[in-house]
Amino acid sequence: MSAISLDTSRAAPRSRFRLARHRGPIIAVIAFMICLALVKGVSGGTLGYYELSTLSAGGTTLAIAAIGQTIVILSGGFDLSAAVVISLVNVSLAGHMQDTTASIALWTCGGLLIGALAGAFNGVFIAVLRLEPIVVTLANMFILQGVTLLVMDKPGGQIPPGFSAALTGDVIPGLLPMPVLLLAALVGLWLLLKNTVFGKAIYSIGSDREAARAAGLGIRRHQFFIYVLAGALYGLAGVFISAQTGSGDPLVGNPMLLQMFAAVVVGGTLLGGGRGGPVGTIFGAYVLMLVVNILLVLNVPAFYSSIVEGLILVLAVLGASITHSSVLAKTLRTVRRRLVARSAGMLPHQLNLTEYRLRLPAPAPTVQNPAFWVRHAEDLRNAVPAFVCFVLVLVATQFVLGNSLLSWHFYNSLIVLGSFLAILALGQGTVILTGGLDLSLPWTIGCCGILCAGLLKGSDAALIYALPATFAFGAFVGLLNGLGIVAIGLSPIVMTLAMNGILQGVALLYSGGTPDGFASPGLRWFMTAEVAGITPVVFLMVFFVVGAVILLGKTAFGRRVYAIGNGVRAAELSGVPVKSTIVKVYVLSGLCAALVGCLLAGFSGQGSLGMGDEYLLPSIAVVVVGGTLITGGRGSYIGMLGGVLLLTALQTLLAGTTLPYATRAILYGVVVLFAVVALREKNS
Repeated sequence: MSAISLDTSRAAPRSRFRLARHRGPIIAVIAFMICLALVKGVSGGTLGYYELSTLSAGGTTLAIAAIGQTIVILSGGFDLSAAVVISLVNVSLAGHMQDTTASIALWTCGGLLIGALAGAFNGVFIAVLRLEPIVVTLANMFILQGVTLLVMDKPGGQIPPGFSAALTGDVIPGLLPMPVLLLAALVGLWLLLKNTVFGKAIYSIGSDREAARAAGLGIRRHQFFIYVLAGALYGLAGVFISAQTGSGDPLVGNPMLLQMFAAVVVGGTLLGGGRGGPVGTIFGAYVLMLVVNILLVLNVPAFYSSIVEGLILVLAVLGASITHSSVLAKTLRTVRRRLVARSAGMLPHQLNLTEYRLRLPAPAPTVQNPAFWVRHAEDLRNAVPAFVCFVLVLVATQFVLGNSLLSWHFYNSLIVLGSFLAILALGQGTVILTGGLDLSLPWTIGCCGILCAGLLKGSDAALIYALPATFAFGAFVGLLNGLGIVAIGLSPIVMTLAMNGILQGVALLYSGGTPDGFASPGLRWFMTAEVAGITPVVFLMVFFVVGAVILLGKTAFGRRVYAIGNGVRAAELSGVPVKSTIVKVYVLSGLCAALVGCLLAGFSGQGSLGMGDEYLLPSIAVVVVGGTLITGGRGSYIGMLGGVLLLTALQTLLAGTTLPYATRAILYGVVVLFAVVALREKNS
């Protein structure tokens, strides 16, 4: 009996461990069943084969794409290029697939190959050159977006009806839909792959990269093929959505990026890697789809979809990370202790401790500081290439367009066009200096521009309250980002990506889908008029640049930013208030985005949806091209300003040529990648 009792006691912890390991997928399955029951309840109908078949087809594209994202996340990475790969495959198939067996087979394989090549591109820079996955996949996202627009710049094309019927129809009529069989096949392949060396390497790399390397795993090789496999799955998702829609759309995949991350997290995969799997992700994808369907049945406007998806992502990450030692738990304990200390009058500022203050000896005579060139040699060395390239672009512009080198009008226009990026460079650059990234800039700019124009409605008198209200909104967005990162413990990528989706819904709700406000004459004059040949915003930029240089180079705030970027733990041990500084950094980024939103509204005369979409990668590009290390801790605003001048001059040069607009996105992506590679080599 004692032996049996011993075996039982050993089996219980083992079973509890297995249950804890699979807690995420189990919760996803339960959530799926609940959502399915809610759909049936609110629709008032039955869930027969036809309804279930339709639901299965509706979530298959997201499920397949999210499986690819899951594999990347399991290895400890992120892939921001996934959604654009889907769009590229879709337009490629819609523009070239013919209604013949050979063409269908060729382009189905071609879709998988396009995705795999996109993944291989990511893998080379991440695995071989050891660049940050976020930066590489973000740059690749813009490159592929430009390529997609070159292939098809507007919805069109056609997918053969037979191909659509084959992928979205039934394998066994009335019994087995093709989408279900496809997902089941992917699950079966994953279960086989999971038990191979490559499958185990995915989890090992995500759990502990150094331990995996010490165990003899080829980290670079496996990481490269992880991105190739993920890319092939994105390609398969593009093939399926092509069959589902029957046509091509260069923007068809864009809404899926936020949904992918939400599906992965809802399915129980841990951001950071090492735990989870595609099975839970599939159920997570269908949970998201069912939630949207429930909102539609309840007549909730579609504008709420992105808000709900962003909130689901934040709540799912939060729920998966809640433990006794989590950041949120520690924050709550700290708040409780401070409240108790406050009520007891024990906080430092509540005590009379003047007589116990440490008496320091008189400071020693100050030693003369090194010369400016010596103290800032590294920053200048990193910033000089941007200014040299800027001069070369000016010379090229003179040859191509003429009348630029000696024309003040050209430089005035250059400063006006570059003012938006110069302002964003301070916010995004400060975030990057701390080791973070702000992906919420596009819709922070959009929301603030729409809000400013909506409050102004053409009235100069309204500037008195419209501008402060807009700045307050931008600061509030930054505050939420900062608190989500430091108080809740969310990754900057996850928090700002979710915030971007939420703000998109907020902008749609506020404007009703059609912004009707417009800038006041005074704001228009500020951005477009000329006084003695100088646009008024140029004077603002002079003061802004001086203030930015002083803020990052001469203040305690700037020194704290650099300290955090060089090492959070070291900064904490040095007495730097890390959490409050990070919150201030994101508030600064929100304020810069708000200012750009107001200036863009004045420049164009109105607020518009998506007015900030073009500024995400350029805001990162100017920072990196200006010599700032993407992992933080090194860089200067002067260098960032050099990056602004270079990219703005390059944009002006391209605008004067016959090259398509899509080439600009490709250019930005390529410039970021090469700048990051160059700085990495210089640093190493």
